Amino acid sequence: MGKLTATAVKANLKVPGTYQDGEGLFLKVDKRGGASWYLRVQTNGKRRDISLGSAKLISLAEARGMAVLARKAVKVEGRDIIADRRKDKAQAVTFREAATRYHAENKGGWKSEGYSRQWLDSLERHVFPRFGDRPANDIAASDIIAALLPIWQTKPETGRRVRHRVCTVLNYAHSRGWRLQEAPSSSGSLKAGNGLPKQTKEREHRKAMPYKAVPAFMEQLRAKPSFGRLALEFTALTAARSQEVRLATWDEIDLEARLWTSPGKHMKRGKAHMVPLSEAALAVLRKAAALKLAGTNLIFPGMGGAAMSDMTLLKVLRDMGEPFHVHGFRSTFTDWAADKTNFPNAVVDAAKAHKTPDATEAAYRRTTHLEKRVKLMEAWGIYCSSRQGGKVLPFVAATNGS
Repeated sequence: MGKLTATAVKANLKVPGTYQDGEGLFLKVDKRGGASWYLRVQTNGKRRDISLGSAKLISLAEARGMAVLARKAVKVEGRDIIADRRKDKAQAVTFREAATRYHAENKGGWKSEGYSRQWLDSLERHVFPRFGDRPANDIAASDIIAALLPIWQTKPETGRRVRHRVCTVLNYAHSRGWRLQEAPSSSGSLKAGNGLPKQTKEREHRKAMPYKAVPAFMEQLRAKPSFGRLALEFTALTAARSQEVRLATWDEIDLEARLWTSPGKHMKRGKAHMVPLSEAALAVLRKAAALKLAGTNLIFPGMGGAAMSDMTLLKVLRDMGEPFHVHGFRSTFTDWAADKTNFPNAVVDAAKAHKTPDATEAAYRRTTHLEKRVKLMEAWGIYCSSRQGGKVLPFVAATNGS
């Protein structure tokens, strides 16, 4: 016969303390008002307290019944109830759920919105199809290797990043109790030369269209207006990264000043960047305004008004039979500026929001060369818009030294 009564339990719920019922069953009420049933058992010479649940939801009679079953499981069946619960908890959370939770909790501290999006996109593309819907607890080194092999040597940098992200998610799952073990070590079975082949492919630059081909390409691009084609044209005309264009909104555009200010959250380096808009770039914006979708402030929206995928721009190139990469237009712009103009490298780098490689030089380089960049981008726009774009376009120094 237990020591507690239903009436006593009801009264005890208001007073912090521990109340014994007998045979290891007790009620614990904390100072914050929480109250739970526990069963104390001895296994292998060790005392363990097993939680049976909230005393506000489970009656005294129900707690006693649960205690009988728990004692039988421990003493007769020899089961480790706590370990079983941990395993059940781990089995309940998939790798996809763990990755999404980790991403949501940590994205605020990452350098840019683009990096945050790319972090999860890489798992959606290379990992989730393999084991995204399996319990995080079940993922073994062999599963990770199978997911990485298709990209490990063809896209070595991406492969290394994905490996690191998978292990990060698994360690996160372990810390939350969703996985019984830590992630396989990248210095062990996931190390190149062990479970993964050694990476021998050298880093390749993204293939860029020769600048001599750009005027003719632009003429073809403009033949069938669409948000994807307009976004690609604007990307080429501004020498911007595709992310900056895909996420650009109308409030970033100052038509009177002919400037586009891309906010830091869209930039690779996390700093806002001003882009002078050439007449050719403004013409693209006028076309985009004519196609503007209701319910979105994006200049170049994707399906349903959401942000356009980077693959949309690449698809435009592929549909036109071009083997080049979207990011390659930045190299195309650089090559054109070097061969066909005499604008200083510092101005070209500023136009692309490039980080100055030399730390000392960067400390003294305070100007953004905006006035010079206005002339540079206008010259580039004229070149891109002309099938006879081979004329050398001189740089004329600004009188105010900006």
